[in-house]
Amino acid sequence: MADDRKLTPRGEDFAAWYNELVQRAELADYSPVRGSMVIRPWGYGIWERMQRALDDMFKATGHENAYFPLLIPMSFIEKEKEHVAGFKPELAVVTHAGGKELEEPLVIRPTSETVILEMFGKWVQSYRDLPLLINQWANVMRWELRPRLFLRTAEFLWQEGHTAHATAEEAEEETLRMLGVYRDFMENWIGMPPITGLKSDSEKFAGAVRTYTCEAMMQDNKALQAGTSHFLGQNFSRAADFTFQSEHGTEEYAWSTSWGVSTRLVGGMVMTHGDDDGLIVPPRLAPVQVVVIPIYRTDEERSATVAKAREVEARLRDDGVRVKVDDRAHLNPGAKFYEWERKGVPLRVEIGPKDLEKGNLCIARRLFPEGEKRKLFLDEAEALGSIPARLEALQESMKERAKARREANSHRGVTEWGQLAEILEGEGGFVYTGWSGDPAVEARIKEEFKATLRVIPDPEFRSDTAPARCISGDGAAAHEVVWARAY
Repeated sequence: MADDRKLTPRGEDFAAWYNELVQRAELADYSPVRGSMVIRPWGYGIWERMQRALDDMFKATGHENAYFPLLIPMSFIEKEKEHVAGFKPELAVVTHAGGKELEEPLVIRPTSETVILEMFGKWVQSYRDLPLLINQWANVMRWELRPRLFLRTAEFLWQEGHTAHATAEEAEEETLRMLGVYRDFMENWIGMPPITGLKSDSEKFAGAVRTYTCEAMMQDNKALQAGTSHFLGQNFSRAADFTFQSEHGTEEYAWSTSWGVSTRLVGGMVMTHGDDDGLIVPPRLAPVQVVVIPIYRTDEERSATVAKAREVEARLRDDGVRVKVDDRAHLNPGAKFYEWERKGVPLRVEIGPKDLEKGNLCIARRLFPEGEKRKLFLDEAEALGSIPARLEALQESMKERAKARREANSHRGVTEWGQLAEILEGEGGFVYTGWSGDPAVEARIKEEFKATLRVIPDPEFRSDTAPARCISGDGAAAHEVVWARAY
């Protein structure tokens, strides 16, 4: 039975709105195991669309899919000191199996660098075997004490790319290439334009030389780390003793990268586009782009409107549109409208007896320009012919709307500590300041404002005038950086 209660308004309690929406839009639900979730068909359908798009992008850049074990020997995790220190609090460890204690504990993978680099070392003998470009679609576990559906759960789904190269330059190029793939996907599929750049040393991936990030702004002005790409140098290769014979005949450690995004992207989509009526799914990710609802009172009207709905369905499928006819007899039209609006289907086509008489269709838009009406009454041929273009226009408008909101809530040229405090303790947003590079400044901002240094932005995202001094007031600015509260 549909839950017809109104959602908590975003402006009243954004966290409550998010939790209610994820469940009432049937994206996911809490599981019997604390910290984990059940992804329902509507949510999984969105994730499937994300997977397919990203998988095509990965393969277009030369990567192949493989699969590696869920269980990793503890000794593998412990080989890379920064890695084990960074992940130890989050590890879930198997100590017994087959009715007895294991000789060596096995870690349920939190990430797979250690085991994958171990296997790469078996497969690669010389520079001729490089680069090795592998991606894995998998689940991982990081023991989460404060779970939130999609955003932070103990078990989640993701992809993790792992590559090995003969030179540092090739590995760095790969790291940045995949960051660009993520940005492209986030902008043009999710409609969630991030800013990209470098993480500070305190925020980088445990064991990486450098971590690059995509930071997106949610509607509550908090940042979401939506995806990361890591230049690992030779750190994990050394730990796995992964060497190859170079072109000059010397034994060298391979240079490696890793990069990943997860089901957290579904949560990002919700928080970027949802409204007080429910979810709004970007057309490229919607499992159903158009729902067709016949409206009738009598059996005769039902027969005629359902027949026309099936015609419309066939026509739209021929045009490549993902379409569904909702002819459930036990629900009235209003209940169906409410359900599909809550789930965020981009367009709804309504067909009633009067529409049949006039040769019209009613198109109801989930998102529409301010000042316009939600519903359009159009000639059938015009209505159907316009739908593919309407979906593409909606996709673009959602991206531009999110980008405009991000820029409107980005505060540049902040030079005084008081200004920083006023923004972070108030409306929030992305705050651009100078930073000397001193980790003590990071620690102080984290302690005082519960905010973090999100990114040292790429040139494209930097302010026109570079900051001269550190926000602390002590020393010159080595970098322009972005601070924000975050998920």
